[in-house]
Amino acid sequence: MSLLRAVVTVIGQDKIGIIAAVSQKLAELNINIVDVSQTIMQGNFTMMMMVSVPDKSDFDGIRSALQTTGTTLGVQIRIQREDIFTAMHDI
Repeated sequence: MSLLRAVVTVIGQDKIGIIAAVSQKLAELNINIVDVSQTIMQGNFTMMMMVSVPDKSDFDGIRSALQTTGTTLGVQIRIQREDIFTAMHDI
């Protein structure tokens, strides 16, 4: 099975359970967390994850599921393929 790499970002007001809920949703979607960085600045939570997504995955479905999880948590969750993320930040 071929894997795609993607970047997941989570931003919002800090609260208990954000990392647990996002990690759980990724596991349910068969997405592996490769690397993670998170910080809290003045009550604001930020997290960036590098993940591996199965190549034949429904990327729009994954995006929608993560957005729903974000809405439930009161945070913004975004996912982008690594190649697109890199291209956007190289400009």
